[in-house]
Amino acid sequence: MYPNTRNLITKKRQQGVYPGVNYGFLQGNQERFYGEGLASLLSQKEQMTLDKRFDVASLTKVVCTTTVLLKLWEQKVITWEDSVKHFLPNFQDSRITLRHLLTHTANIQTWINNRDQLNADQLRQAYYGLTAGNKLGQEVKYTDAGTILLGFMLEEIFQQDVVEIFKKEVLEPLGMKNSGFLPDKTEIPQIVPTEVVQGHLLQGVTHDPKARVLGRHAGNAGLFTDLGDLARFCRMLLHHGRNGGGKIFLQESTIEALLQDQTPLKNGGRSLGWDLCLGAKNQPALFHTGYTGTFLLIDVAAQEAFIFLSNRVHPVDRREAYLYERDQIIACYQKERGIIF
Repeated sequence: MYPNTRNLITKKRQQGVYPGVNYGFLQGNQERFYGEGLASLLSQKEQMTLDKRFDVASLTKVVCTTTVLLKLWEQKVITWEDSVKHFLPNFQDSRITLRHLLTHTANIQTWINNRDQLNADQLRQAYYGLTAGNKLGQEVKYTDAGTILLGFMLEEIFQQDVVEIFKKEVLEPLGMKNSGFLPDKTEIPQIVPTEVVQGHLLQGVTHDPKARVLGRHAGNAGLFTDLGDLARFCRMLLHHGRNGGGKIFLQESTIEALLQDQTPLKNGGRSLGWDLCLGAKNQPALFHTGYTGTFLLIDVAAQEAFIFLSNRVHPVDRREAYLYERDQIIACYQKERGIIF
């Protein structure tokens, strides 16, 4: 399945773009999973295996935060035009709506002085004080601040830590048994390490510095998961919102709404939480990346998905070089399945 894409993934690993990679293709009732390279380069070299868990960084935003909000929307607890402040009274800017945050159109002025010196409570208070600029709703500017605030909002609604919300509302119903947050020591051997930060190798510790500080209260990053569990998540979206047991997890109409431009002016190319890319039959497909070297591409119209999990930040982060290489892999996959753009 997709030999050109597989060969390119191997070639880039051999060129040192990432030490190792697990990836999979879903196509109708067919699924193929592949793993190659090294899970770790330090201490001792360790071979990659398909059951390895990755810090998937911003995939947390769509797998967890967005999905919980979609369920609340179905239950009519929220609407996309609701002010964030309505649910999160400590947040200062009453102009910003849920739609703004989910589509990255809030134009939030995200600078926080001495951010990396703040503890969790101080960082939370700093986020409460962020405000929109003068282009609110007019343009897309990707930021972590939106899902961090949405995570705080979910805690107000559920009166639970956000990682518990994600577990009960998403991971457990979908049978994602190898997924979770803040792994304990017994789980560390199964987790692929990421970057060396200030002389310490991060393994089982969240790579994103903001989520690392916020711990149990981070809605933007921090999910550790594996290829098999992400395939479960993709199947749910491909199978019209049904989980592995055939039970409805999301309404089909909700997934149809996800496949539309949801920015306020309908011209930003983003949906609720998800980015949109070109899919089969000129229909939109869902796409999202994670800083650590991960992405999901889910084409509902074609009943296809591409899951990619690499350890590209291990042991050194070379982001700009990686972005070019990643985009080549995506372009190869799209071309190989007949999508020319």
